[in-house]
Amino acid sequence: HDQLGGGFHRYTVDAVWLVPHFEKMLYDNSQLARIYLKAWQITGAAEHRQTAESILDFVARDMTSPEGGFYSTLDADTDGEEGRTYVWSADEITEALGDNAHHFAHAYGVTPGGNFEGENILHRAVPAEAVAEAAGLDLAESERRLAAGRARLLELRDRRPQPGRDEKVITAWNGLMLAAFADAGRFLQRDDYLQVARRDADFLLSELVTPERRVFRTWKDGRARLNGYIEDYSHTVEGLLSLYEATFDETYFVAARELADQMVVHFADTDGGFFETSDDHENLITRPHSLHDNATPSGGAVAATVMLRLASLTGESAYRGGALAAVSRIATAIEPHPTTYAQWLVALEYHFSSAHEIAVIGDLDLPATRALLDVVNRGFRPAQVLAAGPPVDITPVPLLRGRGTVGGVPTAYVCRNFVCDLPIVDPDALAARLNL
Repeated sequence: HDQLGGGFHRYTVDAVWLVPHFEKMLYDNSQLARIYLKAWQITGAAEHRQTAESILDFVARDMTSPEGGFYSTLDADTDGEEGRTYVWSADEITEALGDNAHHFAHAYGVTPGGNFEGENILHRAVPAEAVAEAAGLDLAESERRLAAGRARLLELRDRRPQPGRDEKVITAWNGLMLAAFADAGRFLQRDDYLQVARRDADFLLSELVTPERRVFRTWKDGRARLNGYIEDYSHTVEGLLSLYEATFDETYFVAARELADQMVVHFADTDGGFFETSDDHENLITRPHSLHDNATPSGGAVAATVMLRLASLTGESAYRGGALAAVSRIATAIEPHPTTYAQWLVALEYHFSSAHEIAVIGDLDLPATRALLDVVNRGFRPAQVLAAGPPVDITPVPLLRGRGTVGGVPTAYVCRNFVCDLPIVDPDALAARLNL
């Protein structure tokens, strides 16, 4: 973890997880942001929330194009030297932080001899409580001083030569990061993150998705290139669905569904599953299926996952049938090698959990509506979908159709397979229904 700038380097090169390969990848950071966000939802631990936010703040600051898309990578080296931008000598820390230097050095393992080629990679070497006790400070004051030190060092680091940046925008990786910003904006109530997510979604839909809802793979210097792969479609659909559930802007739901429909038309195998390439891709010796997770989740598994979510939001059994046919194709391979097929397990968990389909009807600006939404967004419950909006006769979101308020008061409906319980207007009653 980059202690100053946020985000994670690509991998470690030693057994104690100290020395990284300093490259930063968009796809790693997108998945780690969501992992730490979920860890915070489950545990309530502030450090998990802080880590998630540090990742997203880094991406918003250093990996976002003026147009709103997310860049691919930051290089490991600066001017041909591995980690040059990131490491510090003890003298540099002393000069930068003055009286606070000893406290900071104790916390972050800074020594005159260094831990990497005579320099220091900053890392939390000592538990926070022990750092505070050694300095004769309470924990809050100790952490405040360390935060001030980090801010000062980042300011100085930004003046150094910086690693190279690959400013190519890759659609699938942007879909992953779009979902991370949308989820964080929703669950952390961070409107700034939702703004970043909206800009990325609008960029993707205008620059990398055609009016016919076909997807390009990459964009750079104003030009989109290459036919999209299954992961470009499925990850983008996931990001758009997450953004809809965070904002209830139906534009993103419509786009997600239209992209998913094109994904089925051009990538689905009639025998179940999804090919890596579309049916109009350049001819290959073989047309493989998208099965295994690698550095990113399997595009086919994400396709199955988003189709199950769409089935919950639309009531369309064809989405569920296509997803389950895909899972069935590789079911026997999952049990002996579960970590190879983790995203397929996510899809299976969603299916067997009998997901809640939650519709909240009411003016989104009303406190009573927000109170119901706050209940739905509380805790970690991956087996649910959420739609919300005012009572209207026409909407592109089937889960909202035919539902109104009770007595003019914002109302929640909790459904399974489009069969709903009695409507609920009280937030405490909704919490009890959702077992919170």
